[in-house]
Amino acid sequence: MSRQRLFSGLLLSSGIGWLAYRRRSLSGSGVAGAIATGTTIFGLGGLGWGLSLIFFFASSSLFSHFRATDKERTAADKFSKGSRRDLAQVGANGGVATVMAMGYGLSQQPVLRASFEAGFIGAMATANADTWATELGVLSQHPPRLITTGQTTAPGTSGGVSTLGAGAAAGGAFSEGLVYQLLQRRISPLLPLIALLSGFAGSLFDSFLGATVQAIYYCPHCQKETERRIHSCGTPTHHLRGWSWLDNDLVNLLATLFGSLLAILLRLPFCIGKNINK
Repeated sequence: MSRQRLFSGLLLSSGIGWLAYRRRSLSGSGVAGAIATGTTIFGLGGLGWGLSLIFFFASSSLFSHFRATDKERTAADKFSKGSRRDLAQVGANGGVATVMAMGYGLSQQPVLRASFEAGFIGAMATANADTWATELGVLSQHPPRLITTGQTTAPGTSGGVSTLGAGAAAGGAFSEGLVYQLLQRRISPLLPLIALLSGFAGSLFDSFLGATVQAIYYCPHCQKETERRIHSCGTPTHHLRGWSWLDNDLVNLLATLFGSLLAILLRLPFCIGKNINK
């Protein structure tokens, strides 16, 4: 059955990757990463896991293209990459979830399988929350505030949060858990609640890292902060603050790991109490 699911996952993820490439949602390397991630999650997790991954990708791609013209200037000035995701971005958002699917598929103990399932949900909820917050929060009519100081800052600044962005993050986290729960044909609110708490916390952790240790650069020509080493104007930027090796992709990876571990901790008492909802 696992081999059949792996093959089905390969076909499904290849088809979706091709469509995403045609729609310019994925680069060539991003397609390769999506195929590897989708095949593993579908093959070792199951249909519900694979469709939850598709929901994340479809919703994040939809919001990436939503009012793209309005976000184009901010993306060019601030973000290190555009809306076309490459291998590093796919790995940053789906790497932890893939590891959780591998653990789930290779484990036999119910407690371990339930923990890996929660870890998968927490990672995906964080990735979805962060993507929705980024894509919708940048459209806020009110300037965001730094999560560390509360000072207002420019839209798109790493570590900036807004009411719209926070609401989008909560919606993205909860919807990921709800979709997974519905696909598993369960009626328990446990996993959607865990997804909401872990995904939203993971998104806030992402913002905290962005405001404190993520590498930020400065364009002397445009006099603007950016995540880019070469600004959109073509000018080489100067390192301003943060750890030079900690780019946005690594921040996303750490945030999904944080959300995954938190989800495991939140579900652990139910596992120990043998109240695993199967």
